[in-house]
Amino acid sequence: MGPVLTPLAFIARRWTPSPRTLRRAALSAVVMSVLIIVTGGAVRLTGSGLGCDTWPKCTEDSLIVTPEQGYRGVIEFGNRMLTYVLSAAVGWAIIAARSTKPWRRNLTRWGWAQFWIVMSNAVIGGITVWMGLNPWTVAGHFLAANALLTVAVITWHRTAEGDTAPRPRVPRPVRKLSWAISITSGLLIALGTTVTGAGKHAGDSSDVPRMPWNWTDAAHLHAIAAWVVCALALAMWLVLRVVDAPVDTRARARDLLIVLLAQGGIGYVQYFTGVPELLVAVHMLGSSLMWIAVLRLALSMRERPLPVADIPAQAEPEPVRA
Repeated sequence: MGPVLTPLAFIARRWTPSPRTLRRAALSAVVMSVLIIVTGGAVRLTGSGLGCDTWPKCTEDSLIVTPEQGYRGVIEFGNRMLTYVLSAAVGWAIIAARSTKPWRRNLTRWGWAQFWIVMSNAVIGGITVWMGLNPWTVAGHFLAANALLTVAVITWHRTAEGDTAPRPRVPRPVRKLSWAISITSGLLIALGTTVTGAGKHAGDSSDVPRMPWNWTDAAHLHAIAAWVVCALALAMWLVLRVVDAPVDTRARARDLLIVLLAQGGIGYVQYFTGVPELLVAVHMLGSSLMWIAVLRLALSMRERPLPVADIPAQAEPEPVRA
């Protein structure tokens, strides 16, 4: 009797995904990570954060939304159900990574990291409901969703690479500048939670406590961080042209600049128009797209070439004998 196979090993014995399928599986997790961030924002912006009274049930007596909870209950419950779609996308990425030949253990680990972040953030979401949408737990819920997006983008990028040690594609100072952009952008996202945590759209129509500082001051600090990121991104775009960086890396820098300009414009419009819900939702989408652009730029600074199959040498023709 042979060894007992795990379900993943069983599938891997009978299926080998094409590189295109593997990449699509990883991309599906990226798309769902962005969607869960945007729909989570929709829950808050429609005042549906407590549409389901408790967690993991929707009410004390029902696992699903009830008619008495109205459209807010439907919105909150629908966002919870999207977690299962997200989990399915992450599961597909794990199965595809496990089924590659030869098995890419590192890629599989990145997939499992996504799974555990999804599970952890589901618990954080439950704690957020139990604590009546405390702004600190809401911020933690959002940051954990961005941690998932980070791992999903890295996994997606790694599907197009090999498993060798990374090789730099640009000089060391340029790589340090990319790290500065990544760190400052992460700080920008974190400061964004202090703006929403102190301002409007608390997530429920009831009296939800806010973070203990002035919303305008938090918005100004957030804007300063945004200008710093824009300056660093512009410097990166110029430097990459000077050092004659690879075309795809320069394209990533250009993409980041475009997203930052659009995101900054939306941010200022929403600030001066009283923070309308629709613009806040678009700004949240822009935040995710900005972070993806930052990560793709940083990841393009090095390469792990895919292994090239050995081409058998052609036998030399035998000499013609007279």
